[in-house]
Amino acid sequence: QLQNKILILTICSAGIGGTFQYDYNISIINAPASYIQRFMNTTWVERTGVPMESNVILLLWSFTVSAYPLGGLAGAVVAGPMAITLGRKMSLLLNNVFVIIAAALSGFSRMAKSFEMIMLSRFFTGMNAGVSMNIQPMYLAESAPKKLRGAVALTSASFTALGLVLGQVVGLRELLGEEEAWPFLLASNVVPALIQLTALPWFPESPRYLLIDRGDKESCISALQNLRGTRDLSAELEEMLAEQAAVKGQRAKNLWELFQNPSLRWQLVSTVVLSSAMQLCRNDSMYFYAAYVFQEAGIPQDKIPYVVIGTGSCELIMSVTCVRLLMHSADMRPLPLLLGGYIFMAGWAIVFMVALSQQ
Repeated sequence: QLQNKILILTICSAGIGGTFQYDYNISIINAPASYIQRFMNTTWVERTGVPMESNVILLLWSFTVSAYPLGGLAGAVVAGPMAITLGRKMSLLLNNVFVIIAAALSGFSRMAKSFEMIMLSRFFTGMNAGVSMNIQPMYLAESAPKKLRGAVALTSASFTALGLVLGQVVGLRELLGEEEAWPFLLASNVVPALIQLTALPWFPESPRYLLIDRGDKESCISALQNLRGTRDLSAELEEMLAEQAAVKGQRAKNLWELFQNPSLRWQLVSTVVLSSAMQLCRNDSMYFYAAYVFQEAGIPQDKIPYVVIGTGSCELIMSVTCVRLLMHSADMRPLPLLLGGYIFMAGWAIVFMVALSQQ
């Protein structure tokens, strides 16, 4: 159906410039790490005539890597006000400005002989990731039908995994992984941004935002008709009108006020616990050290990049599989899946650690 196609295209256009950028910008910095450190040393020698000590290079590289999560924190802080003031779709579109600035800084850093531009570039890419990781799931969940809301919001994770894999592929030596090409590799994140800027304006704003935050009922109905077609929208519209009446006159609450609200406290605690578990167990840290692990495991140096792509592909396959399960199984319970996943992960981690220790 046409409406299903519109929803799918909305998901893709939001994702390609949204959470896709999060892991893409994590993976593209790994391949040229040694080249960038060499560039830092060479630039410093040209400035001062004295080479950097290895510990200073490592410190500068640590600042470069740390700028990304620092920017992510800043982006996450401004995401809420942006979503309310500008709207979900407009926030995602304006979020691409951070990536365009970052691409310009990193792309011209070697020409300008400035490794500081790379650090600043990583901060802006982090801001982009922080905004998109918060607003994209909100936009998609509010645009999807109620029965598909969870699965559609979960596609954000699929685009994150897709960004990881494509970043690993683009970083291969056969593509942009050579030493002379690292500025182009770091600047390649502008391509998804331009795709989103071209595609997303054709799709509607979040109906919930239009009605509840802006009070524009006509635009809300128009957006719903765009997303749902000619079917009866009265039940969905009535639900949003009831929510609008319930929140009328209320201001946005801060985190401490949410904890003080008994009706929201356990929902908030659940969200914090699950999000913390996901981040603390997240395999992004594994990708930073994957090359060293596989090297110690005896895998030939020239084969390691392809093995790393295999690990990223596993994440992508499982992410897409979870979305499919949620879309086709209305009775699917997420908690058993989460607990089963953590138990499975912990079990295999023990098996592999024991196996490696016996070598």
